[in-house]
Amino acid sequence: MPAERFSIGATPTDLPKIDRAAFAAEVTALRQELLRDTGASDLQHLRKMERWGRTCTILGYLSAPLLLNPVSALLMSLGNTARWTMVTHHVLHRGYDRIAQVPKRYQSKHFARGWRRFWDWPDWMLPAAWVHEHNHLHHMHTGELEDPDLVEHNAWLLRRPWLPRPLKWLLIALLMLTWKLLYYAPNTLCALQMQQRKAKNSSRTWRLMFPGERLWLPYSRASMQFYARCVLPYAIYRFGLLPALFLPLGTAAWLAVLLNSLLAELISNVHAFLIIVPNHAGDDVHRYLEPSRDRAEFYLRQVMGSVNYPGGKDLGDFLYGYLNYQIEHHVWPDLPMLKYRQAAPRLRAICLKHGVPYLEEPLPRRLRRLGAILMGDASMRVAQPLPSATPNAAPTQT
Repeated sequence: MPAERFSIGATPTDLPKIDRAAFAAEVTALRQELLRDTGASDLQHLRKMERWGRTCTILGYLSAPLLLNPVSALLMSLGNTARWTMVTHHVLHRGYDRIAQVPKRYQSKHFARGWRRFWDWPDWMLPAAWVHEHNHLHHMHTGELEDPDLVEHNAWLLRRPWLPRPLKWLLIALLMLTWKLLYYAPNTLCALQMQQRKAKNSSRTWRLMFPGERLWLPYSRASMQFYARCVLPYAIYRFGLLPALFLPLGTAAWLAVLLNSLLAELISNVHAFLIIVPNHAGDDVHRYLEPSRDRAEFYLRQVMGSVNYPGGKDLGDFLYGYLNYQIEHHVWPDLPMLKYRQAAPRLRAICLKHGVPYLEEPLPRRLRRLGAILMGDASMRVAQPLPSATPNAAPTQT
């Protein structure tokens, strides 16, 4: 996609002129304090959230053979989403690697490796591909053209004024219902394939919507890998093997489980879309023309390029997949999820002290802002690069 299309309708704005060194020092000091306090309570909390997710899955499958019903599908969906957003997400970010005597199943180098993929994280996405696309490309280039999940960039076709609005809404609904299969799985695998070939970043190449779309049509070795490593393993596991376990109860039970599994997949896609996408897009969220050049600018960009949902209690945070603390997670990607809740009011206070915008809004408001971006009715803020930079590199996940 041509770069000039990306900038249509956007007006460059300046990043806040603050004492960047003082801001970065306070954010770094808070990180060090959170790390010192990381320990058994964080592991206990992870296990608690894991139990909640597993319980939803078990209850969903136990009731699924009875008949096609939204309760079973919703429980199965919650278990599916919880496995990704809370367990997988934070374990593969190395959030629990520092905890003494943490079991191997919660260590990033063991989680979802080999056969454990189908126990730890059975989903459309290949775990290694998701780690590369999400942990490295998205987190280290948030809001830049190098960010494969930059909503406004990927939605450039939807944003064209000549596209009929009913068709836009239809395409958005289709995307929400099939998001992990049609967008996330091919996009993450495409990013990994590009990295393995040491090819030019595909975010800057022309495409109809997003880079992974090239894998939809099985005409190349790369696209065949998509079907062999992403589509077929999960489809066979979720819609073949698991429903087949209920065949001893009769074909009606098998069919009910299959249909509930399909419905749960649609619900899970919509749920994940709602808790992930709106907090990275909106006319109040910044995107960036150049990479960050120092640690302070990195912190500043993560805060201004992310949005929180309200939180503070386990049940609400569980339903949000702990992605309601998106700002804290982007500033410190490799902390346990409980630490984000604990850090949120303190990071907000630091931002208020230094005049850094800290955005938190309920989901309905974020959805309206996201809709305006997708429909082309509004644009994200384009932040001008800061006039000077310190030699410190942006932090990595170590």
